[in-house]
Amino acid sequence: MRWAGVVALLAALVVPGVAASPTGCGGQQAPPPPAAADEVDGPAAAPVPWPDEPIGGPRMGACDEVGTTGAPHVTAAGWVLADLDTGAVLAARAPHARHRPASTLKVLTALVAVRRLDPDAVVAGTAQDEAIEGSKAGIGAGGQYTVRQLLAGLLLNSGNDTAEALARALGGDAATLAAMTETAHDLGALDTRPATSSGLDGPGMSSSAYDLALLFRAAMREPLFAQTIATRSIDFPGYGEHPGFVLHNSSKLLARYPGAIGGKTGFTDAARHTLVGAAEHNGRRLVVAMVRGEQSPEPMWQQATALFDWGFAVPAERAPVGELVDAAPVPPVAAPVPPAAVAAAGGSGAPTTSHSTPVPPEVVPIGLSAIALSAMVVGGVAMFRRSRR
Repeated sequence: MRWAGVVALLAALVVPGVAASPTGCGGQQAPPPPAAADEVDGPAAAPVPWPDEPIGGPRMGACDEVGTTGAPHVTAAGWVLADLDTGAVLAARAPHARHRPASTLKVLTALVAVRRLDPDAVVAGTAQDEAIEGSKAGIGAGGQYTVRQLLAGLLLNSGNDTAEALARALGGDAATLAAMTETAHDLGALDTRPATSSGLDGPGMSSSAYDLALLFRAAMREPLFAQTIATRSIDFPGYGEHPGFVLHNSSKLLARYPGAIGGKTGFTDAARHTLVGAAEHNGRRLVVAMVRGEQSPEPMWQQATALFDWGFAVPAERAPVGELVDAAPVPPVAAPVPPAAVAAAGGSGAPTTSHSTPVPPEVVPIGLSAIALSAMVVGGVAMFRRSRR
């Protein structure tokens, strides 16, 4: 992989309002080792910069637990429990610690697809979809699939093949990663940098429990996403000589926890186990996100239900420890220099310099963050297809 130029660009890019040097928790700016094989197939990407202030409030900068008195023990290195509707965070552990999201990143892929594609548009399957490694929904060359059906394959059965097809419908790998990065940044998910549309490990890939909860909350506002992730099973088309079949939702949280309204899990050797999902009880809806967890002493879905049970027992009026934001913070605008100060300094009132050349406006992409630009570059190099469910 030709990553040297990409890494140099990532290291040079600075997003307004984001600190160029680490200001958060030591050792949490990038996912922990060991790295996946896909991540070391070339120079490592620079970590995503820390924001100047923790997104979601000062207590969201916690390096360990916050608001967890009485909460059940879970194995996840980072987790967040929040109100799905108000965004109030009830409790968390290292909410902004960066980890690999694995297939929970498909929530972001689905959000981009729902917002940018016609759900009834038809996408042709390819041999490349059929041959992809890892978890699949079951599409292939000769098949014709609506975006609606591909979303079902993506969310119900964590299909890497349907992630591939949706990325193609969105304009290709580079365009998809750019759209995912821009969407995450606009929403305030500043820990998130996608390297693949499926969530498979790749250089620079990162997210956090906070970001996954935030992204799931945003996605649940989209009716098609909410409807799809709550679907138990659907009839799915075949391709070629392969007949159609019934596609089942693989979420144990949805199948086994009363009140569950949807969930997405992920796993790779490097990411370990990840989970994000939501449940409703007596009109109150909560979302939980867990990163770098283990299936012991209880399975991840049972650990999530323990957090839900505790969260629903916590009075709704209890003061939150933070909030899931709806948008990224607006960078501060520099105050204009008073004319009197300019005159006192011997200036003419117009900022000039005799030793620099003005940069023409057209070289600065308008409306596109530096992070989005980096994703376009990263996406243009290669998509990683060595996968592990």
